[in-house]
Amino acid sequence: MTSAYSQAFSSINASSSFTSKKSNDLKLGSMKINELVMKKKTFSLNASSTTLAEVATKRVEPVQTATTRRQVADQYRQGAAVQGGVGYKQIVVIRSSEVGVDKNATLECILNLLQETAINHLRTSGLVGDGFGVTPGMLKNNLIWIVTKMTVDIDSYPTWDEVLEVETWLRQSGKNGVQKDWTIKNLVTGQVLARATSNWMMMNEKTRRLSKIPDEVKAEISPFFLEPKEDGHIQKKIEKLAEAKYVNKNLKPKRSDIDMNHHVNNVKYSNWMLEAIPETILEECQLSSITLEFRRECGVSETIQSLCQPDEVDEIPEVEFKKYEGGNILDGYLPYLLDDNSTNTLSFTHLLQTEGSIKSEEIVRGRTTWKPKNV
Repeated sequence: MTSAYSQAFSSINASSSFTSKKSNDLKLGSMKINELVMKKKTFSLNASSTTLAEVATKRVEPVQTATTRRQVADQYRQGAAVQGGVGYKQIVVIRSSEVGVDKNATLECILNLLQETAINHLRTSGLVGDGFGVTPGMLKNNLIWIVTKMTVDIDSYPTWDEVLEVETWLRQSGKNGVQKDWTIKNLVTGQVLARATSNWMMMNEKTRRLSKIPDEVKAEISPFFLEPKEDGHIQKKIEKLAEAKYVNKNLKPKRSDIDMNHHVNNVKYSNWMLEAIPETILEECQLSSITLEFRRECGVSETIQSLCQPDEVDEIPEVEFKKYEGGNILDGYLPYLLDDNSTNTLSFTHLLQTEGSIKSEEIVRGRTTWKPKNV
């Protein structure tokens, strides 16, 4: 490992010894990180040069397989337990394959980071038995995790080669649910770039029905819960879309969209939702918030419709709509959004549904909020 990365990992290791430490210990000089990126060093650990590796050697199984032993440090994934062992932090670097034409991380990249760190959190807790964070008790009862709702708020998009620190933790949500939260920060500055929160439940893998959490599974996961916190962030229900101005039809899942739980991975739904967003918004604006409310599974043989409807904005003068009457209604929103001193946003309600000849079934309800680029 390079000296810059060793220092970064040493600081994470210090915070993982079940004591809380200020985030300043995790900050490195920008010159050191830049040097790390430019030289494109590998992330292999050197036991003689990093405290983290020394700890990992003593307390972590020296194999890259699932383990039922609790880990302080995750030597293969650049992560470590924090918050008294109930939280998890991981260092990641945005790769060229994860950015768009603007060199910013894509929404799919951000959602994949959240999903991966959630699984790695359970791994370091010694709870991974098989699949997406499935514990031994869940495996015994044929249970898998499914996300029922997720909200992601993005203040600033990570860029290509940026070094990030992703932190995640768990809380109980009701009797049979789990709340999973994240923050994504720039490792050098400590700036929070994005926050996310989600609700998860268990489903029987054979019957495909929701399940209560068995007592043995509660005993496995409850030691890793933080105290419940009422923030109301994801409690507002998304109303079903009654009509939609923008519709994209004939969307078909690819086999590569199907995950190990045998359904379309939840990350893929966000791409389908954005398919219905008008090109003018995609060119001039940037997604700042997305909420996904999952209604049912989607298989590889189904055909999907993506629908979206912009919210009405009372503050826009009526003359704007008359000017663009008969054209794209969004053209009337752009002067409102793109004013030099504007903090205005535009929101859409979304619906993904099956495309049936008789009846369409809801798959995902969603909300997105957009702001001008570079704001």
